[in-house]
Amino acid sequence: MIRTNGVHIVKKPSTLTGALIMLLSIVLILSGCSANETFTEAKGAPGIEAKKVKIRIADTSTNPMFRVAIAKGFFASRDIDAESITFGSPAEGVNALFIKQVDIAYGADFPVLNALAKGEYSVVASAGQATNEAAAAWKLYAKNDIQSGADLKGKKVSFIRGTFIPYLWDEYLKDQGLELSDVTQVGQGAFDESYIALKQGDLDATWVIGSALTDKFDALEGVHQLTDMSQTPVRLGMGLVASNEFIQTNPETVSGFLSALNEASVYAQAHPEEVADLMYKETKQPKEATLKDLPINPWEVGFTQAAYGSLAGQKQYMVDNGIIAQDFDLDSKLNLELLKQALPDKVTYSK
Repeated sequence: MIRTNGVHIVKKPSTLTGALIMLLSIVLILSGCSANETFTEAKGAPGIEAKKVKIRIADTSTNPMFRVAIAKGFFASRDIDAESITFGSPAEGVNALFIKQVDIAYGADFPVLNALAKGEYSVVASAGQATNEAAAAWKLYAKNDIQSGADLKGKKVSFIRGTFIPYLWDEYLKDQGLELSDVTQVGQGAFDESYIALKQGDLDATWVIGSALTDKFDALEGVHQLTDMSQTPVRLGMGLVASNEFIQTNPETVSGFLSALNEASVYAQAHPEEVADLMYKETKQPKEATLKDLPINPWEVGFTQAAYGSLAGQKQYMVDNGIIAQDFDLDSKLNLELLKQALPDKVTYSK
């Protein structure tokens, strides 16, 4: 500042000096922010989003549970970036584990045991469903000239490749005084193939699950429901399976996954209309089909004595019939510690 004739004159700093001052201020501000962010991130402060772990889930177009967990944020709230990948059947999804197309899959005992027999995979939980009500949802459709199980002798029957259905046929036919060799089994990739084949006369009988499908089969001319699986000794267990590598690398994530799935199963039963809307939006499954299926097939994430018994019985059948070439210790293929951590009250199985 210069005083001239009593007048104070302020001398402006040069452009270069101003620029330098501004640059120094920005550097100081950024340094302070950076130091603060590093400190708060280390302490897990709110507003700093944790890195989510990616999980690719093998799914089907009729199963709402994973989609509910994704849509309602149950996975995201546990730092899981979940992706649902749709397959024609749970068995196809389990097979996708072998080529690392997915990280976790669900399926009936047959495809799950097939995975356990082939490598380093473990069951992390059961989804329940080994009940009479769930068994009754499996319908046997046959041509009208087949009025009893005995009439199936010499007929062509469908099975979905990689599934438990050959076992179901075996048990059902035994009750009818027949052997599995008394019918011709036709392997197919999905239930839609069975529908077309039965409609065209290339099949005589097929097992079907799901209201969306049974409604279609009910409308087929010359076809009727012969029986359902609850009239057989077969009860269908449902397991969740993943590779040992994925489980060991992501233990907290797998535990969180199971908690989220349990939350989704409870939510689905309490909000059927919302779930029906979601399934129609994402898979075009008719709302009425979802509303029929939800109470029949509730998921019970856990592991019970019944779940173990279902696996053990199915494994013995597969070993006895050469489906599993090399027998294995079932208990060594159960990894239930993360389930016990997530849902301790849901694990009632003991050796």
